[in-house]
Amino acid sequence: MRPPKLQMGDSIGIFSSSTPATVFAKARYDRAKQFLVDKGFKIVEGSLTGKSDFYRSGSIVDRAFELNELIKNPEVKCIISSIGGMNSNSILPYIDYQQLIKTPKIIIGYSDITAILLAIYAKTGINTFYGPAVIPSFGELEPFLTPTYNYFKNMLIDNIKLPFVLQNPEFWTEEYIPWGEDETPKSKQKNSLATLNHGKATGRLIGGNLNTLEGIWGSQYMPEIVHGDILFIEDSLKDIATVERSFSLLKINGVFDRIGGLLIGKHELFDNKSSGRKYYEVLLEVLGECKIPILAEFDCCHTKPMLTLPIGSSVELDATNQSVTIVEY
Repeated sequence: MRPPKLQMGDSIGIFSSSTPATVFAKARYDRAKQFLVDKGFKIVEGSLTGKSDFYRSGSIVDRAFELNELIKNPEVKCIISSIGGMNSNSILPYIDYQQLIKTPKIIIGYSDITAILLAIYAKTGINTFYGPAVIPSFGELEPFLTPTYNYFKNMLIDNIKLPFVLQNPEFWTEEYIPWGEDETPKSKQKNSLATLNHGKATGRLIGGNLNTLEGIWGSQYMPEIVHGDILFIEDSLKDIATVERSFSLLKINGVFDRIGGLLIGKHELFDNKSSGRKYYEVLLEVLGECKIPILAEFDCCHTKPMLTLPIGSSVELDATNQSVTIVEY
C-alpha cells in the first residue's frame, strides 16, 4: 500500500523514538520546525518533545505511546522522526500496526529509524520512506538544506511522472560542525558515484542503515530479502573492522546470492584505521565473486544532502550508467 501524498497545509507529526535531541539540540530543532512551517505545513509535536530520560527521550512504553498517538491522530498525514539514535527497535512490539493499515500515513526518517520503517513495511505492506529527519536534515544550513527538501518534495508531495530518475546532487559534505547557535555552513565537495560492478537490474527496493538492520535481523520485523530485490545499505561513523563484520553478516546469510542489485550510500566519516582502504573495498573483499550490479557512494545516507527513497517500491538500478530510477510506487 502507498500512503496518500502530502499536501501544503497538512499536519506533520514529529516523534523521538530514541535520542532526546529536541533537548540537547533545541536551537537546531527550532530552526528545522520553523523551516517546515515556512513551507506551509502545520506541526504536531510528539509527547516526548523537549523531554529526556538520560540517553533516550523516554521509556519504551512512552516512546511507543508517542508514535501511536501520532498514528491515531486524524489530522496528521506525515510522521517524521526528530533524529535517530540506538534504541528504536525496542518499541517495535508496541506499535499500532492495525491502525496504520486502516489509515496509512507517510512515515519517514533514517539511521536508527530503519527499524521502524522496515517493521511497518513488514507488518502492514505500507511503503515507508528512507529520508530526512527533522533535526539533522531540516535544521541544516544552506547550501545543503534546499536540495534535501527538494528530494523530500519529489517523493512525498509532487505528482511525479513514472519512471522517475533520481538526480544525484552536484555537491556533498561529511564535514562535522558542532550544532549550536553559532553553527556555520559546511564546505562543499564535488560529488561522484562509484560503479563497483557493471550491469542493470529492476526489483523491489529494500534496506536502510546496516548497523540498525542487525538489531532486527531474523525477527518478524525484518522483511524477508527475496530473489531479485535491490538492496540499499549505508552506515555512519564506523571503523573498518565493524564494517567488515556487518558486510559479512549479509554474506553468510546468503543475501548477496539472492538480491538482484546493490546500492551503497556514502559512509560518513569512515574510520579506515590507517589502512587507506575505502569502505566499499572491504565490501568487495567480503563479496568475492559476485556478478550483480553494484553502485556505491549514493546519497541515501548520513552525508548532506540526502535523497528520499521509497521502501518497497520497484526501482531500476543501472550501475553502468550510474542511475537509479523509480519504476513504480
